[in-house]
Amino acid sequence: MAATNFKTENTTFRKLIGNGLTYRIPRFQRDYSWTDEEWEDLWLDLLGTLQPGGEPAHYMGYLVLQSPDDKFFEVIDGQQRLTTVTIVILAILKHLQRLVDAGKEPVANAQRVTQIRQTYIGYLDPVTLVSRPKLVLNRNNNSYFQDYLVPLGHLPRRGFRASEHLLRKAFEWFDKRIGEILKQETGDQGRRLAQLVEDLSDRLFFTVITVTDELNAYKVFETLNARGVRLSATDLLKNYLFSVLDRGGQNDHELRSLEGRWESMLGRLGAESFPDFLRMHWNSRRDFARQAELFKTIRGHIKTREAVFQLLRDMDEDLDAYLALTSPEVSDWSRDLKGLAGTLRTFNVRQPFPLLLAGRRAFTDTDFAGLVRACVVISLRYNVICGYSPAEQERIYNKVAAQIASGGIVALGAALGAMAGIYPDDAPFRAAFADKTIRTTQSRNNRVARYILCNLERHLAPEHGLDFTSDAFTLEHVLPQNPQEGWDRFTDEETEALVYRLGNMTLMQTGTNRNLGNATYAVKRDAYAHSGFAMTRQLAQDFAEWTPERIAARQLWMANQATAIWRIAQLG
Repeated sequence: MAATNFKTENTTFRKLIGNGLTYRIPRFQRDYSWTDEEWEDLWLDLLGTLQPGGEPAHYMGYLVLQSPDDKFFEVIDGQQRLTTVTIVILAILKHLQRLVDAGKEPVANAQRVTQIRQTYIGYLDPVTLVSRPKLVLNRNNNSYFQDYLVPLGHLPRRGFRASEHLLRKAFEWFDKRIGEILKQETGDQGRRLAQLVEDLSDRLFFTVITVTDELNAYKVFETLNARGVRLSATDLLKNYLFSVLDRGGQNDHELRSLEGRWESMLGRLGAESFPDFLRMHWNSRRDFARQAELFKTIRGHIKTREAVFQLLRDMDEDLDAYLALTSPEVSDWSRDLKGLAGTLRTFNVRQPFPLLLAGRRAFTDTDFAGLVRACVVISLRYNVICGYSPAEQERIYNKVAAQIASGGIVALGAALGAMAGIYPDDAPFRAAFADKTIRTTQSRNNRVARYILCNLERHLAPEHGLDFTSDAFTLEHVLPQNPQEGWDRFTDEETEALVYRLGNMTLMQTGTNRNLGNATYAVKRDAYAHSGFAMTRQLAQDFAEWTPERIAARQLWMANQATAIWRIAQLG
């Protein structure tokens, strides 16, 4: 991003909004959504700066603003914070107005009301009482904000949206808290209220990032590591789609339809998952786009009302499959498909998702199941064991997905052939497996090791239908993770290098594993010989003692079995 396209500065609330500039939340931005939890956090943070010896300031986080001329700004990210602080100011003004109405220092307090309003809220026409505001909210919230909150009048309760009720409740919540402060005051309450505004405006500060257009705003969202950024990037795309519908005159029916369908998808996905779903969906139908390029790419393709609604229909079509891949346990897929999707999740592998979305749309159920199995095999070989870079793999998956989407590939066989470049051959896979270390102290790694050992067990004893997520058995480290007496054959360096090798692991019933603990190999071997697991009995039979050389020999045997288990015959 060129330096001329954005600028960053730290600034106080006073400098931000008390400078004659105006701010507008885009018409189609999210509605106001803060509740008492966020209000209380803000209030306690503010009080923390007011107490003697308290913090000198409170950091409010990022504001992302868009402006072509540095005079008028759209609030791309940070609207909840900016709106809420403005509501605090309005609640303080309400208390000052009550003092005026009660005849308490009426001249001085009226001057305070006028000055604070002009500095932080905007100019209120004395005849019409219509505000010329510094802050304009979105299309659903601005009328209530300007017509009722800003004039400090009666706040009606019936016939309004949930977000408008939240605006009212926020005002009432802060109004009550400010009243509690005044009850503790024995001096000039008007002066105290004015000082509260001064303190608030000087001690709340933001990091303000100003961009020139929405494309640069999206790039900012993709690089910031701040709470709420990913959701804001989602909102930015929503705003763009709304703006396409709004060109040439607003169509309320279409806008309501878009908003309803968008919120429905967002509700099913969860806000944090939406950007990931959008990218997987897009890459399952079109040329590959990186996350950082996605908004620019979509903006380049979606330019008409028809294109907006086609995008929504396409997203709806892929949503169930995406949710089944990410949360298979609650999907309506078959037990086998749920298990395969759960394995991909265990591997923490998402590169095949665009391919699988495309396959779900186009393939028969049988071919789709074969495609998911193939992705599990490739993921085990390529990602888990060989540890190759996923960048090229992702592009090949997308290329095959695009061919399926265009009708160039219509069945499993052709798809597998196109995926040959990301299927590691037997020799490098066997070599990598024979040397693999999986540190099972990490929960995901523990599940991966259990999955591998369960499949090796099934290969030896097909009648053992093991579920690797079961609590009935656990991983046994032959050389203990914390060896005591009786393990003198291993130096400290060898223990560190070998304890998490796959060759040092086997399966044991949960209670037996717990009882063995750090026992010597001779004691463990006797228990292994009576185990219900074929691989564990075989270990006891094949190895009279346990040494570094035995671990290597057993892992090489495992590697040979794995090469037969995780293979795609057409590519082998």
